[in-house]
Amino acid sequence: MAQWKKVCNVEDIPPGSGRLVMGLYDKPIALFNVEGSFYAINAICPHMGGPLQSGRLEGKVIYCPWHQWSFCVDTGEADHQGGHKVSIYQVQIQDGSVMLGWLQNPG
Repeated sequence: MAQWKKVCNVEDIPPGSGRLVMGLYDKPIALFNVEGSFYAINAICPHMGGPLQSGRLEGKVIYCPWHQWSFCVDTGEADHQGGHKVSIYQVQIQDGSVMLGWLQNPG
């Protein structure tokens, strides 16, 4: 079962932009607004630790500002050769709030 945490309001992230939010256990999450749809991925680039929320967003692809590695924000898959992937997280909108979801540990 998923638990949900409010991380910001919809109007805090204009379309075509991203923002750093803190997820469960203060994990840094990059949250993006792509034409009104919200996506959340691990904020740290697996290449050299660049801040993905500060990268260039083109459609559903984010480019790391340090070395231009790119990832699809809806799948976490690399948009470049090398096969690296970033974690993705559930996002939902409730009454104008952006909610970040995570799975509760069983047992």
